[in-house]
Amino acid sequence: MVGFKHTIWALLLMMVTGTAIAQNNTNSPYTRYGYGDLSDQSFGNSKAMGGIAFGLRDGAQINPTNPASYTAIDSLTFLFEGGVSLQNMNISNGGVKMNAKNASFDYLAMQFRLAPWMGMSVGLLPYSNIGYSVSDSQTGNDGLVTSRSFTGDGGLHQMYAGIGVKVLKNLSIGVNASYFWGDLTRGRAVYYPGESSSYSYQRTMVASISDYKLDLGAQYTQALNKKSSLTVGAVYSPKHKLNNDYSSTVLMAAQTSNQASYQDNLDTTLELPNTFGIGFTYNYDKRLTVGADYSLQQWSKTKFGVVTNDENVRQDFNETFDYCDRTKISVGAEYIPNLIGRSYFAHIKYRLGAYYTTPYYKIDGKKASREYGVTAGFGLPVPRSRSILSISGQFVRVKGLETNMVNENIFRVSIGLTFNERWFFKRRVE
Repeated sequence: MVGFKHTIWALLLMMVTGTAIAQNNTNSPYTRYGYGDLSDQSFGNSKAMGGIAFGLRDGAQINPTNPASYTAIDSLTFLFEGGVSLQNMNISNGGVKMNAKNASFDYLAMQFRLAPWMGMSVGLLPYSNIGYSVSDSQTGNDGLVTSRSFTGDGGLHQMYAGIGVKVLKNLSIGVNASYFWGDLTRGRAVYYPGESSSYSYQRTMVASISDYKLDLGAQYTQALNKKSSLTVGAVYSPKHKLNNDYSSTVLMAAQTSNQASYQDNLDTTLELPNTFGIGFTYNYDKRLTVGADYSLQQWSKTKFGVVTNDENVRQDFNETFDYCDRTKISVGAEYIPNLIGRSYFAHIKYRLGAYYTTPYYKIDGKKASREYGVTAGFGLPVPRSRSILSISGQFVRVKGLETNMVNENIFRVSIGLTFNERWFFKRRVE
């Protein structure tokens, strides 16, 4: 009972902390578009394996990306897992360079078995992040200098509850139902320095979202021989229109007169796309796991825009409403030298992976960038326990496809801790 109370208090504390630090953890100019940067929702073992998750089935760690994996947990195990990341980002465009360091909350979840054929998980995840500050100056033919600035922050979060059910000996299905919420805040300002008779213009746009989200999954495992098996997994998230409130506040002022402001509440259509994913993992002797994933998000078939005739509002909220489908390919592997060896190093889980993805937004009607990443890490057993400390490093390269688009180099270190406790059994005292 003491362990249970400690776990619940840790859960509540980390939820509050995670919600508080989930925003402002990026400085990418690309987050100016759409919902911003879509978060990597993989957990500790998956992060170090290139993000593979659809066919990943591990009873010692949580995998909410495919809720069918919940049935892998055994009847006496309770899992509690949380993770954070630290990153260093270098942004360049021509001869201009910028460096930014950020910290982020990655995930928080617990998992347990409800019945021999049913497992459950509850957790908190970020969905997207916005954080940018961009400015420029222009001089017109009349010599008038105009300074512009664009800022944004916020993001979306989801708290999920999921169930996995074993419908056949080798087949499991599952579903996650999430409460989906967050604020997307964007600002645009135009100044005329040195011109006392000219107006400055500032507009702040806030989209507040509160709705639900569903994710479905399935996994099928086939034994190939006494030592090896193959698991195939698939996931699907249906397209969904999000309930939201959108407000636009404008402030205009001159250096020699009073300022004026007004606020509008506008109709906005925000949607999440149909998402499809398929993947597999091959396991040999419970020591070697290799796998690959492919996912498709149909952003080209979603709407994201403000219902208004004011072109300034449309440009402020988003410069383009033309999105493209987002695809991602991931590969990864995990190796354990010796399951019964006496050496501590023989029990370490060595992980490696890579991925390639395309963005879902366009800039001026053109595809903006490509993203490549390589990952590596370890699963370190915690002495005298069944818990695991997962440490991974990721190098991410975001390559702009046009000369006026920025390049980003990101190095990220992620740390996750999985508490693996023995529950639901009686201790015998002689």
